[in-house]
Amino acid sequence: MGLFNSSKVKIFLKAQLSAFVGGLFDFCIYSLCYKVFGISAPLSNVVSGSLGAVVNFTINRYWSFESTSTPVKEQLWKFIIVVVGSITLKSTGIYVLVDLMSINFLLAKGIVEIIVSLGFNYVLQKIWVFKK
Repeated sequence: MGLFNSSKVKIFLKAQLSAFVGGLFDFCIYSLCYKVFGISAPLSNVVSGSLGAVVNFTINRYWSFESTSTPVKEQLWKFIIVVVGSITLKSTGIYVLVDLMSINFLLAKGIVEIIVSLGFNYVLQKIWVFKK
């Protein structure tokens, strides 16, 4: 059972697909908030990230990590802590890229999403939130 056994790769790929689906939802809400409602990029990220988290939690619990034997309340409080950290990191990164560096709001969101999703979200969800 090495670092790259097929079970670990499968879980990683499923989690990335879940993140992609949640991310698409997140990007749509983010764009709507920013372009249509005129909400600042960091605050748009808070709204979209919160709604995207609901989608992501559901998919991860039931499909990606298949972690339904643990009570939902036990996973949910951990997930909320991860989401708050994630949204804080992402909103800060978006603020720096959009408001301070004048980078396109979608490009900034994409850059920050990749970094935080792989380096923070996946790791904490796998080893803490949905640990079997």
